[in-house]
Amino acid sequence: MKITPPICLLFVAISTMTCRQQTGPYMGQESPGREAKLFAPGVVSKEGRYEYGSYFSNDGKEFYYAVIINGKPQIWVSRLEDTRWTDPEVVLASDKYEYNDPFLSPDGKRLFFISDRALDGQGDKKDFDIWYVERKDNGWSEPISSGPAINTDKNEYYMSFTTDGTMYFSSNGEGESPANKNYNIRFAKFSGGQFQPSQKLGDSVNSEYYEADVFVSPDEQYVIFCAERPDGMGQGDLYISFKDEQGQWQKAKNMGKAINTDKYEFCPFVSSDGKYLFFSRDGDIFWISAELIHTLN
Repeated sequence: MKITPPICLLFVAISTMTCRQQTGPYMGQESPGREAKLFAPGVVSKEGRYEYGSYFSNDGKEFYYAVIINGKPQIWVSRLEDTRWTDPEVVLASDKYEYNDPFLSPDGKRLFFISDRALDGQGDKKDFDIWYVERKDNGWSEPISSGPAINTDKNEYYMSFTTDGTMYFSSNGEGESPANKNYNIRFAKFSGGQFQPSQKLGDSVNSEYYEADVFVSPDEQYVIFCAERPDGMGQGDLYISFKDEQGQWQKAKNMGKAINTDKYEFCPFVSSDGKYLFFSRDGDIFWISAELIHTLN
């Protein structure tokens, strides 16, 4: 691994770009309206580089995202210190394993992510599992597996959390091999200091096709996810499902042309202030006013 042991005790500066010139909330970017805009062009979203899976901490002072370097995804972070954003630093990286899909736990003490690393962190890479590192006074802990209530011998992708710590994520664990495309959205309650065995959402959300990259609202009233469906607008679209008054998930609907194109849209995230929806498209990070969400209910 490229991290100075113990992991992330020292973050490694990876760029001389002028993030410190970015001031204020959301890196000082001009807020988007109901038309999706590239987020922080030239700073975060850079031409010729693949970025995706963006996440702002609840206090808006940390911005995590994944960047592909030499064919391997890494997790980076930029921090708001006083009024200025720091240059991005490596959180997790390896010549051998992939690290992406960063998301903090509701209390901000654990950074969750997915990786194909071996369980001992040394062996051959395996299927993708959900892992986390714990925040320490001097950095982060070594990676810890989220355990068998979440992970299978196949792939688990992209997690998000409700306020009470319930994890939503996707898995193809019911298929015959890690290569199968029938990913489904699942959730696992957090109780007694551990995750309970996960449950699969019903057919109002899941289908025989690919459903992954799920964002659940903290109050668990809607989920946004990526799906590859024959009725979609492109290679992969964002869909949304709301809960009805009885607490049941309604039939998911395509989020429409304000977001979806003939390209691949994935990795949705709504900022904790409820103002912005972030998502990824073919190697860049976009954002749009979250008012769009309310027009779809």
